[in-house]
Amino acid sequence: MLARLERIEALDREQALPGALLAELRALLTEAEAWARTERTRPDAALEAVERCRLMLESTSRTLLA
Repeated sequence: MLARLERIEALDREQALPGALLAELRALLTEAEAWARTERTRPDAALEAVERCRLMLESTSRTLLA
């Protein structure tokens, strides 16, 4: 996940197209969800946080790509 965050930061610095940035953000959410499912402590809270991020990303995606 840290490598993905670095790619996202690099894309942001390079002012990449929104679609490229959103693809990386979606992949990060998928990785975060997988990590949260393997976490033994408080997985429900972690999964809820990932879901909130997913909903926010979906909302942002519609705005950026409109």
